[in-house]
Amino acid sequence: MVSEPEILDELRRLRARVPQLTGALTAGVDGLVLAHDTPGVEPEVVAALTAAALGVAVRMADTTGQGDFRELLVRGVHGYVATYAAGESAVLTLLAQDRVNVGRLHLEGRRAGARIGELVDAWEAKAREAKAAAPTPARAPAKTPAKAPVRTPAKPPIVRTRSARGSATTNARTTTES
Repeated sequence: MVSEPEILDELRRLRARVPQLTGALTAGVDGLVLAHDTPGVEPEVVAALTAAALGVAVRMADTTGQGDFRELLVRGVHGYVATYAAGESAVLTLLAQDRVNVGRLHLEGRRAGARIGELVDAWEAKAREAKAAAPTPARAPAKTPAKAPVRTPAKPPIVRTRSARGSATTNARTTTES
């Protein structure tokens, strides 16, 4: 995906601007880690949980008519977990101490999310352009798979019975003369 060092630099600058941050992670909306600076925390686990929480947050915002997802804040006894939209296909998750200035956390988190989103979206646009411009190798025409025979339900067999010759009845037409 996007160059990890660029995102990692942004995460480190963010941690320098907000000293109460204990970790920062950027992940795709699918839960795959793009870059992280999370000492003492498993980044893959945080990214997967972020994707799950993001799914709920997006659904909640949509269901209540609040528009597109922007951010999610979770406060625990020991601090905060804040997740911010970072472009179309990434999120920024920040871990902060309980004593962090939440206004500053939001201000810096939103700014960093926007910058990381620009990096990720630009990389994805560039990758799409490269894919579209790449010549496609000549291929043999695709063979149409043979159609499987269509099986129709079998008709029930006709059962014919024979009656004994001597007991056959005939239709007799009777006429009455008047």
